[in-house]
Amino acid sequence: MEVKTIGIASDHAGYAIKQFIISYLQEKGYTYKDYGTYSEDSCDYSDFGHALARGIEAGEVYPGIAVCGSGEGISMTLNKHQSIRAGLVWRPEIAHLIRQHNNANVIVFPGRFIDEATTTACLDEFFSTEFEGGRHQARVDKIPV
Repeated sequence: MEVKTIGIASDHAGYAIKQFIISYLQEKGYTYKDYGTYSEDSCDYSDFGHALARGIEAGEVYPGIAVCGSGEGISMTLNKHQSIRAGLVWRPEIAHLIRQHNNANVIVFPGRFIDEATTTACLDEFFSTEFEGGRHQARVDKIPV
């Protein structure tokens, strides 16, 4: 995957894992843009999911990383945007498949249900996997409405 500046966003429940991911990105030498939130104060995942999606749509960042408590709310928000393909991940094999088969441009984590070691393994897999294309491209082309 060609990585530009990586966009990252979370709500309060995903904040701790987001902070861990930022340290991972810094350690790997990736540049990133943080779309918030910036604390564990209660907030709405949709505000930050939409901001990340707009950043990807504008070409400011690619790919994206998002975290909320279950990963579901921010995934739903991101996937409302026609050019976003956000996939919820909790195992490296799923991170591989969302890239290989779905050409996901956002990896989403369930902040309350994932540990740092698994997050690292999933990110490594996501960044190192290319989209396979072929029969999968036709399927991806049918996603937007």
